[in-house]
Amino acid sequence: MRIITGQYRGRRLKTLEGLAVRPTSDRLRETIFNILAPRIAGARFADLCAGSGAVGIEALSRGAAEVVFAEQSPKAAAIIRENLAHCGIESGYRVINRPLAMALRYFVSEQILFDIIYFDPPYDSLLYAPVVREIGASRLLADDGLLIVEHHRTILPPPGDERLRPYREITQGETRLTFYQMEAVIPSDSVFVDGKANS
Repeated sequence: MRIITGQYRGRRLKTLEGLAVRPTSDRLRETIFNILAPRIAGARFADLCAGSGAVGIEALSRGAAEVVFAEQSPKAAAIIRENLAHCGIESGYRVINRPLAMALRYFVSEQILFDIIYFDPPYDSLLYAPVVREIGASRLLADDGLLIVEHHRTILPPPGDERLRPYREITQGETRLTFYQMEAVIPSDSVFVDGKANS
């Protein structure tokens, strides 16, 4: 597995061995970042259930301002740190080694706001619905921010809510990506002029 493009292009990354580990493939990461290209420079990015950290490191390689890696496994968190060191990345990231529910509560308590969140749990995980619900209900995504959920193509993605709405799906082999966007809140005292809201 390697970094596809950007500052760290071509760097090879370590992964954990075992059947329970399912790294996001180079091809799928290329698809993801081709879509995100207009948004990634300067973005605040979260890589949830980060595994090897390949998605978050790709974001840093392409100009993300900061990446937060959330990973429960101590072994995987160590691999993320090794991969960051191998790429010569010394700043612009945090590795949060704790269960995802605790990590989300930490983000909320620290008022950490993301432009893009990538969420890739094991396909048989029970985390999909509660995590999407928490991201929609909490102040974790900026207005117009994106949540990308990687899941098996046979699994129905969580429906989102009145603000966090799914708008696009891409299927590649056995994998499907569902894209959600956080709708901006229009102040209640806004006045509409030519279809635009003015406070």
